[in-house]
Formats: sequence, C-alpha cells, structure tokens
Amino acid sequence: MHIESLTPRSLGYRFPAEWEAHEATWLSWPHKEESWPGKIESIYKPYAEFIKVLSLSEKVRINVVDENMKAFASEHISKAGADLSMIEFFLHPTNDAWCRDHGPAFLINPNAENKKAVVDWGYNAWGGKYPPFDKDDIIPTLIAKQFGLPLFLPGIVMEGGSVEFNGKGTVLTSRCCLLNPNRNPHLNKEQIENFLYEYYGQEQVLWVGEGIVGDDTDGHIDDTVRFINEDTVLTVVEENKQDDNYTLLQENLAELKSMRLLNGKQLNVIELPMPDAVEWDGMRLPASYANFYISNAHVIVPTYRSKNDDKAMGIIADCFKDRKVVGIDSTDIIWGLGSFHCLSQQEPKI
Repeated sequence: MHIESLTPRSLGYRFPAEWEAHEATWLSWPHKEESWPGKIESIYKPYAEFIKVLSLSEKVRINVVDENMKAFASEHISKAGADLSMIEFFLHPTNDAWCRDHGPAFLINPNAENKKAVVDWGYNAWGGKYPPFDKDDIIPTLIAKQFGLPLFLPGIVMEGGSVEFNGKGTVLTSRCCLLNPNRNPHLNKEQIENFLYEYYGQEQVLWVGEGIVGDDTDGHIDDTVRFINEDTVLTVVEENKQDDNYTLLQENLAELKSMRLLNGKQLNVIELPMPDAVEWDGMRLPASYANFYISNAHVIVPTYRSKNDDKAMGIIADCFKDRKVVGIDSTDIIWGLGSFHCLSQQEPKI
C-alpha cells in the first residue's frame, strides 16, 4: 500500500523514542567482506551475543540473502545461546549490514486504521561512498509489503543513524551530515527540516555541528548525542585536549547546553567519556560509547578494551534504572566503522 499525497504527520503518525516498547529489532546479517577487511569472521561471535541479549525481551527479525546464509546465521546464534523461537528470518537480499541506515523507519498512530506504517527514505551509502547499495535501498519497501503496512516514499536521502528522537516531537541531528551536499544537494536546511517534520511526525529540529573523527557517515548523531528521556541527552566528550575529537565535541557540548525544547525547558546534558583511540592500518575508527542500543529490557553498549569502558557503562546504567546495561566487546565490529546502534533498527509495538 503506497500513500502518495498525504504525509505521515498529516495522518497523525510519529516516530517513537527508542525506549518505547518494541515489537522487534531488525538486523541485516553481515556478509560484506570489504566492510570488515580480513576480519569478518571475528565479528560473528559478538554479533550473535548482541542477538542473544535482544532475544531475551523481543523478537529479532533478520534480513538474509538466501537459505545458506540463514543456516550460517542460525548456527552462530544457537552457539551464542539465543532463544531461537524469538528469531525470524526474511529472505531480503542486502548489500551490507547497516540496518539503522537502510532499514525501515517505523511510525505509529494508535488511532489510525493501520496503526503502524513504514517510511522508505532514499539510501545512497552515505553519499555514494560504497556502491553497490541498490538492494539495501529497497529493504524498507520489502518489509512494508511483507507485513501489509502503509508505505511512504519521501524521495530524499535520509539515514536512521543521522536522527535521534525524544518521543515528544523533537528530533536531534547534525549539520555536518544532513547538510552535506553528497546527500540532498537540491535542498536547503529549511526544506530538510520540513521533511523531518512531515515524514517523522516531529515538531522541532535541534542541530549540532559535528561528528567524531573517523566516522565515514559524515557525522551521524548516534555516535555523539543520544536522548535517554524526553528532556535529557548523553553526549560524548573527549578529556584529552590533544585528541582530534576534543574541540569538535566541546563545540557540540556548548550548542547542546544552549538548546531549549518545545516546552521552553533547557536540555539536560550528561557527559559520557570517549574510549581510547581505536585505530586500524593507521586510520582512526569511530569508536564511541554513544552507539548503544536500547531494547525492551537492556541497554547494549559497545566496549573497546579501554580504561573508560567501566566508567561509560556506569554512567549509562545510572541513566537507565529500568533496564540492565550489558557491554559487548565491539573492538572487531568497529572495524566496519559502526557498532550496535548502526547495525539495528527498532520496530515499535502498538
């Protein structure tokens, strides 16, 4: 079902906050060798551990290329001790694993005849960096058809990792990503804001300037600033003044502290440390504790064998009294330039 003229916002749909109840988490099984050069085998253990933790409180729906990949994935997931009755596979061929960015944006409206809908934004692998991406680009449409959900096609490029929601009408994003000419060069800031309002069902857009060094997405917000409730964010800061991330994260921090929400309230800002620099082949990788994923019962945090792992886990645990915080070693996964939040997309329960 494809709805042409009316926007989700005009029909009462909205994109819920990540901590609202999930029906499932969507993943796309990793298979692209070039994303983890010489290392893809090493990511399956922590990735399956991620699935195990997810399966404790919600369904895990996984896009796979074919039956062989389904069998391969099932073997790893079983070995991790996951509840296989909570795992569902879908034969939806993909180019890569980053389901946050190519997966469906699920919207909800409890009063609509169809209480759930899907937005299929355009996807161009972060500005055309990693072709081909044609299979990833159609994943949301395949999922909408599979479940008979209304489908909206805005016709512009947008990635799930570039937007962060408080569930009360505010979306947070970054200028370095959304205003990058490699995404929607024909649109200005005001026009992009209008798409965020109309297709995510939001009322306010808040902008920070920068992303972290090594982030090939041009600065996704899910590596820097995350809402933990409707008026509080966790934001990463770098303590070492010599580090390349120090100044840009201080600039983000200053911007966040000056922001006001729709109700006029100042944003409550909690600082989260950065891990020690993780490098591969002389290249800085975008390792960040902000790339955690909030499931129904857990907050799953990437760790990096860093002295700051425990400190970061403690801060996040203080923010989520109703969920168990679980750290999973992401040192190998981050070679792919993303972690657990980048790999997943929530499907809300309604």
